[in-house]
Order: sequence, then C-alpha cells, then structure tokens
Amino acid sequence: MDPAQLIKTRRSIRRFKPTKISRSTVNEILDLARWAPSAHNAQPWRVVVVDDDAVKGKLAKEMGEAWISDMRKDGVLREKAERIVKLETWDRITKSPIVIVACLTMENMHTHLDSKRRKAEYTMAVQSVAAFVQNLLLSTHYHGLSACWVCGPLFCKDAVRKALSFPRKLEPQAMIIMGYPDEQPAAPSRKFIDEIGAFNSWKKS
Repeated sequence: MDPAQLIKTRRSIRRFKPTKISRSTVNEILDLARWAPSAHNAQPWRVVVVDDDAVKGKLAKEMGEAWISDMRKDGVLREKAERIVKLETWDRITKSPIVIVACLTMENMHTHLDSKRRKAEYTMAVQSVAAFVQNLLLSTHYHGLSACWVCGPLFCKDAVRKALSFPRKLEPQAMIIMGYPDEQPAAPSRKFIDEIGAFNSWKKS
C-alpha cells in the first residue's frame, strides 16, 4: 500500500470481528509505531497491551464507574449514564480483541526550574505520545487491521492506573481498541487546504 492510500483509507473503527490477533502481529505493529518522532528523541511513550478478557473487564469496569460518577455530577440520571457506559465503554473494551493503553512518562524529558518551561516540556511529551499513536493507527491499518483512538483515559487516569496496576510515573493518555473491522464507515469530510492554512501570512476572515 502506497503512503497516500494508507493515509486516506484509514478509518476509525469501533466494531470488530471476534477474531483473535496474535501477539507477534501486535509486536510488528508496535515495532513500526516506535519510529515516531519525539522531543529530544526521548520517546516518552509506554504501552500496555491488553488481550486478556478478565483484564479488559476490569478496565471497562473501573473506567465505566468513573464516567458514571462524572455524568451524575452533571445531572445525568443513573439509568441513562449506565446505558451510555455500557455502549461506549463496556462493549467497546470487552468486545475488542486488543486494547492498547498509551501512556506518557517524563523520566527522559528535560527538567527545568521555572514553571513556563516545565509546562512546555510536558506539552512536548504529550505531542510525542500523540505522534506515536498516529504511527500506531497507520501501522495497524498497514497490517490489515483497524483501530480507534479513544481519549477516555484522560478523564479517568487513576481508574486506568488502578485497573492495570500502573506506577504513578506513567500517565494514561489514550486507549486504542484494535481488531479486524466489522463495519465500513464512509470517509468523513475534511477541511480544504485554504481553510486550514496559507502561505507566508494568515488570510483575513
């Protein structure tokens, strides 16, 4: 698959066939993803691959309970909150053959005394993890599988840590659900080039 086709045909897939995926295939996917660019070449990403049904259930339970708690604070009725969580958390996690949690670590990033540069350093680490996740999505597609980038862990970092026994130095950033696609969504719309940028100076609205 040429690079243009690879990029343009990738889709966010949320429904998968129950077909198992070998650990060797997942390792091949991760091996390509790790070539993503990163600030200082610190490679501040760490991943946990979840392929055990019991662990998926524990992750879905902890994340689901955290989300229900947040929705209840927003005034959402418990029954409605539980329906949403079942569809968008429980089913997606437990019915995905592979779940990958991508985390950030600051252990190899630069340290600074002032808060302004510390904040910038942290942002660079976040951007580096995002680059890794994008490589991971493209690598997954290249290997004939599909995936979806889920941002839920950002809202319940401690719940993810509890479910997967993460050390505090690892900060959950994203969850990637992966498998052989069981849906074929149409390509979503994209902004045109002149809507997202201009040469030399920004166009006036």
